[in-house]
Amino acid sequence: MTQNPDSSLTGVAETLLFPLEVRALESQRPDALLRDEVALALVAQLDPGFTRLKQIRMDESDQVTLILRNREFDNLARGFLERCPDAVVVHVGCGLDARFQRVDNGQVDWYDLDLPEVIALRRQLIGGEAGRYHLLASSFLDGAWIEKVGIHRPRPFLFLAEGVLMYLEPAQVRTAVHMLRGSFPGCELIFDAFSPFLVRANNLRFTLSRSDIRSPYHWGLKRGSDVEGWDEGIRLLDAWFPFDQPEPRLAKVQWVKHVPFLARVIGIFHYRLGEMVV
Repeated sequence: MTQNPDSSLTGVAETLLFPLEVRALESQRPDALLRDEVALALVAQLDPGFTRLKQIRMDESDQVTLILRNREFDNLARGFLERCPDAVVVHVGCGLDARFQRVDNGQVDWYDLDLPEVIALRRQLIGGEAGRYHLLASSFLDGAWIEKVGIHRPRPFLFLAEGVLMYLEPAQVRTAVHMLRGSFPGCELIFDAFSPFLVRANNLRFTLSRSDIRSPYHWGLKRGSDVEGWDEGIRLLDAWFPFDQPEPRLAKVQWVKHVPFLARVIGIFHYRLGEMVV
């Protein structure tokens, strides 16, 4: 029986449907950069007409870049768990992504955090909590969830925020980073960000599209090092950009790596927020 989530998701929440579909499409390719069996199963059971996001034009290079970012988040999470096997991971804005199933090391306590309507949909389509896997139905900016996750102190903490912060206002992004720095000193934070130029360009594209989804971006990051000045002890550990490594499926747009303001319009940034208090 097919289901249609359109009625329960609005605004930013419904943007989770598009990466779900892209992961499912990618998983069907013989040369898939990422395989997600959960995405395949979900798209198969959802109403084929569920996503109005198809009205937004997204070419092959955009889709490949999205998948490369998704894969890099997986790789970074695995790397962290290799260093800290008993860590606690909070996947902020989890949507319908099954990252826990892809990177679980058998020891991590994992929290998927998203808006209440999204978590309700996850429970309906994927299932509820079990063992080391937990769900948090809350806004990221609502600190109520911190008490639930904080019971695991002083274990290492990793926060993943993929496709989240660009929807927040600049002041809200700073507030979120300060909140994590104060509540989980020594934690690591990984997020993706667009440059201010790409924020403006994407908002213009959405405005000109036929889609009735209106979830504009508000925050862009010019340089990863800029965040280090937001609070004492914030350190940029690493940054990843899709054009730094050659990918054959991006060959047609590989020229952008030679144009400075285009080469790094999309990035993933990895930080340590202060020092752990024992």
